[in-house]
Amino acid sequence: MPSSPDRRPHQSDIDVHGQTHRGLVRTENQDHFLIASMEKALRVVTTSLDPGAFNTLTGGSRGYLFCVADGVGSGDGRRASSTALRAIVQHVTAFANLYAHFDHAEEERFASELRAGVLHGHEVLRQQLEADGQKSGLATTLTMVAVLWPHAFLVHVGDSRCYRLRDGRLELLTRDQTLAEALKDDGALTQPEADRSPLKHVLVSALGSTEATPQTSVQECRWEDVMLLCTDGLTKHVSDEEIAAALAGLTDAEQACRDLVALALERGGSDNVTVVIGRLRN
Repeated sequence: MPSSPDRRPHQSDIDVHGQTHRGLVRTENQDHFLIASMEKALRVVTTSLDPGAFNTLTGGSRGYLFCVADGVGSGDGRRASSTALRAIVQHVTAFANLYAHFDHAEEERFASELRAGVLHGHEVLRQQLEADGQKSGLATTLTMVAVLWPHAFLVHVGDSRCYRLRDGRLELLTRDQTLAEALKDDGALTQPEADRSPLKHVLVSALGSTEATPQTSVQECRWEDVMLLCTDGLTKHVSDEEIAAALAGLTDAEQACRDLVALALERGGSDNVTVVIGRLRN
């Protein structure tokens, strides 16, 4: 289907799915994901009519929100990822007027609010640490994409990832915020050395940690694009080439998620693995 900003996707065009698995080694799944339709809605509080007659009253979906979060460390990672996601979604809900009546003139403000929402999640975790009398142990990665056609707003902290398949080529839209990547940027490590280094799993930025520095960008969407968000439980076992092949041949987002998770498990499943895929049907 040709890409056209003037043609807005309908609900029937949207194919999205997410799947998470504990893996074969970890005793707990510290990953969480979220897929949400951003809508203008009317919620009936009370009425003399039959409330069931209303179902859900919405003005139709204005866009979609995709998030993956990977709790850090062996401590309270599951609580960290779930707490951060809830706080971020509450913040996004609070500025619903921005996406319910979205105007391209508001793009900068919308991106700013998304970033503020992620930083709000960071502050909630820091406050929880203080309340618990701890200095660390409650941290998570967060990769979030909000799609308001024809743009995708990306906010990223940590080493979960967002990929886009376009014209048969897989693009990594996020940068791993790890010590190995930082050393590579400084010229202290080559790319092959960074790929092999144990420092590739040491985060320099995470929600709830001492440092949280969101990476933000705005991407133009094309109808044929396929977006994938994942935690590092996938990329530890599945190469970018294999991810590209799975996305290039997909006919169903749910099946593609299942196939990629199954491949990570087949290769050892050494970590929790989460995959979220979104696309428009051709």
